Amino acid sequence: METRFKMGKVQPDAYKAMSALDDYVDRTDFDPAIREMIRLRASQINGCSYCVSLHSHDARKVGVSEQKTMLVSAWKEAENVFSEEERIAFEMTEEITLIHQHGLSQPLYEKAIAAFGEKKTAQIIMTIITINAWNRIGVGLKMQPELLSS
Repeated sequence: METRFKMGKVQPDAYKAMSALDDYVDRTDFDPAIREMIRLRASQINGCSYCVSLHSHDARKVGVSEQKTMLVSAWKEAENVFSEEERIAFEMTEEITLIHQHGLSQPLYEKAIAAFGEKKTAQIIMTIITINAWNRIGVGLKMQPELLSS
């Protein structure tokens, strides 16, 4: 399967805008490990192989263990592996990524505010929104993962 076209070449201004949003997310002050695991989880849900590969690799680069990286897709069953904050972030990722089901529930919103405060909760939401947009580019254009060395 071949990538259809490169968005950055066909729509450079739109691609730059997406990249600027991604740069903002990277500059936020919440835990980069949680940020990369959010990106990985959303990419798994959306079936973006390119993004799953990229963010698995990026998670390892920011210190997420191999075990945690492999268990992100099964986080609900791996209760002893993930912190309460990580679990809240994953739950938010799922509810926002699958927004057609019911969106971010009030109980989860309240849990997030209690755990992270408004600023970091907003940063988490922007991370989820941004990776979902990238996933749609990746899946829509059939972007293929590069074979990465260990």
